Amino acid sequence: MRCVVLDDYQGVALANADWSGLDVTVLRDHLDDPAPALAEAECVVVMRERTPFPAALLARLPNLRLLVTTGMRNASIDLAAARERGVVVCGTGSAKTPPAELTWALILGLARHLAAENAAFHAGGPWQSTVGVDLAGATLGLLGFGKLGTAVGRIGRAFGMDVVAWSPDLTADRVEPEGVRLADGLHDLLRQSDFASIHLVLGDRTRGLVDAAALACLQSSAFLVNTSRAGIVDGAALLEVLREKRIAGAGLDVFEVEPLPLTDELRALPNVLATPHLGYVTRSNYRTYFREAVEDIRAFAAGKPIRQL
Repeated sequence: MRCVVLDDYQGVALANADWSGLDVTVLRDHLDDPAPALAEAECVVVMRERTPFPAALLARLPNLRLLVTTGMRNASIDLAAARERGVVVCGTGSAKTPPAELTWALILGLARHLAAENAAFHAGGPWQSTVGVDLAGATLGLLGFGKLGTAVGRIGRAFGMDVVAWSPDLTADRVEPEGVRLADGLHDLLRQSDFASIHLVLGDRTRGLVDAAALACLQSSAFLVNTSRAGIVDGAALLEVLREKRIAGAGLDVFEVEPLPLTDELRALPNVLATPHLGYVTRSNYRTYFREAVEDIRAFAAGKPIRQL
């Protein structure tokens, strides 16, 4: 099979699995229009949601038979359109710990002004110019309390934080065994939070959930962290509160457009600590992704597809 691996930014796809016997082309640079590069591809391997596969793109790929995504969920693939065109879509395993770890990298970075202090250190700037925020005794608000939210909450408790959680269907029975309080709605959660961290799945009920009214509930000293999906937060409203310094800052790993354009205002705001969607980018995850992607390809070629979405 003619296979193309898209968006291998770090150039590590081939080193993380045994691709022997497969006709593989690896593309490292992101393509706004991947159709010409995929014209002859029978199989495409995509890394998470870096390149969307809507119906319009699938219609331009007449030779495509198999689409493999890393992870078992990919909202940027039109599964119905793939089925209509006879394209099999398969996934891979994915660890839950890396995004939780990156969430805490952002929280700690915001609390202790690590970006500013590190920049000053390397540039010969002032020796100490900021005063950190204590985590012990502060309130950590979790929007979502699934596997990721629960993991983040446990670390918050280890830091001595008061942890409160909310999501549309969350109950007290679910959070109380973890030593976590249930908030009385989204706005109540945000009013209490010194750090509010988002761990929801993007869907019809959560898109734009954190809107201008919700953001207005945050204290001026509060931080918002989003390692989930950008669409859960109203982007224009977030820009406004950051620009006007109505909250202390934001830690962001996800964006509506990725890679984020160089002209985007988020890049210029000093109260934004941002990473380029690194939540899942770890050695162990990459090994799982690419090894299981090869397994998917071989199973499909043998007529027995596995891990179908």
